Amino acid sequence: MGNIDSLRDWGHARDYVKMQWLMLQQDHPDDFVIATGVQYTVRQFIAWSAAEVGVTLKFEGHGVDETGTVVSVEGNNAPALKVGDVIVRIDPRYFRPAEVETLLGDPGKAKEKLGWVPEITVQEMCAEMVAHDLEEAKRHALLKSHGFSVAVSTEH
Repeated sequence: MGNIDSLRDWGHARDYVKMQWLMLQQDHPDDFVIATGVQYTVRQFIAWSAAEVGVTLKFEGHGVDETGTVVSVEGNNAPALKVGDVIVRIDPRYFRPAEVETLLGDPGKAKEKLGWVPEITVQEMCAEMVAHDLEEAKRHALLKSHGFSVAVSTEH
């Protein structure tokens, strides 16, 4: 991971598309900020993601020496993990050259003029994303256990 202390305004595409649709229904063109107006750190998103599969993490260290270590595993959604495993590491290659510490939009105008408010929380979005990835992982494991070759994309 790169800078996990970065603050981001996380939002769900479904909410953002709804706002775009509302913008297109206006009689006159206007500019609106598409955002939730709420920030969370990348670190929080990582912790929520882990919790969705029953994993509790402890972050230790500082800067590029920081790690995220498994403190507990509940349920059977993370069978390969055990207490003490380091599953998060900071890597300078993933720091953005023009890193912005905080990104936060003000959707006030959209709320006022369009009546738009985000309906999906970042935690709900995270749960949805993890559930999708977990289903993919289970599908791959099933195919592999039956002798099929499974292509898994990885980021390099």
